[in-house]
Amino acid sequence: MTDYKSASSAKPFRIEVPARDLDDLRERLARTRFAPALSDDWTHGTPTAYLAELVEYWRTKFDWPSAEARLNEMPQFTAPVRDADIHFVHVEGNGPNPLPLLFSHGWPGSFWEVSKILGPLTDPAAHGGDPADAFTVVAPSLPGYGFSPHPGTPGVSPTEIADRFHELMTRVLGYSRYGAQGGDWGAIITTSLGRDHADSLAGIHLNMMGTRPIVGEHSEPLTEAERDFKANGSQWREQEGAYGQIQGTKPATLGAGLSDSPAGLAAWIVEKFRTWSDCDGDVESVFSKDDLLTNISVYWLTNSIATSTRLYYEAFRDQRTPLLAPSFIEAPTGFAAFPKELSRPPREWIARAYNLQRFTQFEKGGHFAAMEQPEALVTEIREFFRPLRG
Repeated sequence: MTDYKSASSAKPFRIEVPARDLDDLRERLARTRFAPALSDDWTHGTPTAYLAELVEYWRTKFDWPSAEARLNEMPQFTAPVRDADIHFVHVEGNGPNPLPLLFSHGWPGSFWEVSKILGPLTDPAAHGGDPADAFTVVAPSLPGYGFSPHPGTPGVSPTEIADRFHELMTRVLGYSRYGAQGGDWGAIITTSLGRDHADSLAGIHLNMMGTRPIVGEHSEPLTEAERDFKANGSQWREQEGAYGQIQGTKPATLGAGLSDSPAGLAAWIVEKFRTWSDCDGDVESVFSKDDLLTNISVYWLTNSIATSTRLYYEAFRDQRTPLLAPSFIEAPTGFAAFPKELSRPPREWIARAYNLQRFTQFEKGGHFAAMEQPEALVTEIREFFRPLRG
């Protein structure tokens, strides 16, 4: 196994945002022209009153240098993979035989999502756990997200990203066998790894389904729960799926506005954190303003919202994307089912598509599992991978 610290292609990285960029942000926030209020609640999306409150906090109280320092507490590196650098967190596990674990985030998240689970996964003994459950965690920023620049070429789809992440784990960091975990795009990337690189994977763990099963005339008949799930899926797309259609067809048009207006960017992202989390309508009951704005600031200060949404465009045009290519994933799979996830397939539907070894239903939690329910997710990851360490 290659020692990543001596690997010539991996270089230490620290976030250092210039003061002029922060001054520019505050000036833009001060000049925000708010839209007329369409309602007093979230019926029409992010309400003007809440957005004005968040913008004012961002301008006058949010402390980016402190947030930057918290982000820099996570050891970060960059390494060239194919035609672009990948930015990643890398923390060695503290235990007798740490298992390398690739953690892939999604949209509108960032590598910040790993912050609450990083310590317990890498040093379980310091968090009341068993040292034998230690992981060495690698948490990249997806290409075009945050501090991983987009290569600027077509075709950087979830499947392509999975191949790049596999190269990062094996060629750059020298891990011949590893586990992978993810939700949102991270689930689709992790599914791609389980399909295309199963020989190198101890197993994959998901908190969102990343493919569709192959269902035909020779398949077992669908259960009532499966039929209900399929029917409810179309209803969700009609009510909540417009963002994906916009990002999957005209990301540049959307990106023009969101890259010029920090208030617009905040409105676009915070609405998803509220709608997709288990917060009972109060987004700040789960995420503090500082948590929300740390994530939003990563997008703003790296000007990466347009390149992040481009992933939808590329995914919809790559027939290898697992969501477009029904398949059965041979890699041993664990699944954490949170009640407010966007899609809530029954166990039998998941088992049609994956070599499902573990399925756990939780009573609390939503789409951003690592930030919403970090303790539950850590426990689930430990228990799933325990018999697969081998």
